[in-house]
Amino acid sequence: MASQNSVVFEDFFPAMVEKLGAEGFMKELCNGFRLLVDGDKGVITFESLKKNSALLGLQDMSDEEAICMLREGDLDGDGALNEMEFCTLMLRLSPELMNSSMKLLVEAI
Repeated sequence: MASQNSVVFEDFFPAMVEKLGAEGFMKELCNGFRLLVDGDKGVITFESLKKNSALLGLQDMSDEEAICMLREGDLDGDGALNEMEFCTLMLRLSPELMNSSMKLLVEAI
């Protein structure tokens, strides 16, 4: 049993892929990106992540957690997440999906 202060992460992505298929799942990830994006810059910035995180139930995310999320997903080093970086980060957070990522790629193509 988890203590009151610990966060328990349950990976719903595999069930979503099963229900929506690879293409539908990727579409939903892209929708998630659009919820968090800075409309003027076209990427997820620290400011847009903090401003829009409540839309995904992440209103209690600390500044440090937001910065860590951006750093973890920022593959090109620009300090923000583009759509590909966001989707890649989300897939990386799902161990089960990472194990079957090649199958998902083939299905999506």
